[in-house]
Amino acid sequence: MLFRKRKPKSDDEVVSFDDLTRFPMTFYKTIGEDLYSDRDPNVIRRYLLRFYLVLGFLNFNAYVVGEIAYFIVHIMSTTTLLEATAVAPCIGFSFMADFKQFGLTVNRKRLVKLLDDLKEIYPIDPESQAKYHVPYYRKHMNRVMTLFTILCMTYTSSFSFYPAIKSTIKYYLMGSEIFERNYGFHILFPYDAETDLTVYWFSYWGLAHCAYVAGVSYVCVDLLLITTITQLTMHFNFIADDLEAYDGGDHTDEENIKYLHDLVVYHARALDLSEEVNNIFSFLILWNFIAASLVICFAGFQITASNVEDIVLYFIFFSASLVQVFVVCYYGDEMISSVKLTDRPFGLQSKLAALQHQI
Repeated sequence: MLFRKRKPKSDDEVVSFDDLTRFPMTFYKTIGEDLYSDRDPNVIRRYLLRFYLVLGFLNFNAYVVGEIAYFIVHIMSTTTLLEATAVAPCIGFSFMADFKQFGLTVNRKRLVKLLDDLKEIYPIDPESQAKYHVPYYRKHMNRVMTLFTILCMTYTSSFSFYPAIKSTIKYYLMGSEIFERNYGFHILFPYDAETDLTVYWFSYWGLAHCAYVAGVSYVCVDLLLITTITQLTMHFNFIADDLEAYDGGDHTDEENIKYLHDLVVYHARALDLSEEVNNIFSFLILWNFIAASLVICFAGFQITASNVEDIVLYFIFFSASLVQVFVVCYYGDEMISSVKLTDRPFGLQSKLAALQHQI
């Protein structure tokens, strides 16, 4: 059957570590990026994916150069200032996608090591996952990932396919005498990209793939940040909950010492992993805020001064940029709140002091 009714999930169903990282990993592979490519025994597949990734980014950056050339040429004319600034948000978005991909490539080994370390401390049995509230974190994380991905990919898809859909409807359904050969993004081509229909469609689908590569590389780095912070938050909250529920008076001194030792080691490792997350993603986040601020300004300007069609498109763009900034801020706040266990009524420091006093 095409639509088969899904079986309800059992309460004791185990959520694997790969389940939490599958979405960004699989999504990344659609543009040829595989973080675990060095572990792939299939050499041919590994090199084909790498070739596809490099080819995609060469095509992507070729169109970015065309956008920059268009911006430079038209910014000189005051009569086309609005048209010139219309490409500015796209250039900013492209730079962010390029910079994110560059940052991920530079920190690939560190990121893979971070994921391996998170996998080592990940709870694998149903009882432990219930204590860690893994299903809750997974559900919450998937909701944020889905909303963020849909919004960002809607922006790239709407800009990419709207001109072709509009021209098709006008030509085949509304009786237009000519098929308008427009592009979703303002590009200065080094050749005539509109006169010949074959050249037009070749250029059009190249631009569409360029937008897809930009969207995926833009989104997936943030998705990896979300999944790593979600897991670290889960570990810190488990430490707080477990310590709050622990009663040293019900155990021997040896048991309390062992519990303290294991907890301190576990807590120190979680702190080290959180520091590694900061080292890997901090500069990318800084660039995100700088570039996103410029993109939001230019997109907002287009919303206030464009026609209805452009207003809708740029509003989607504007919303995606705002959500991207919000997601980073939200998970950063979640991380800070989970680390500050001393703020809780029975925080880490006070509870440790009480246990040490009992010992």
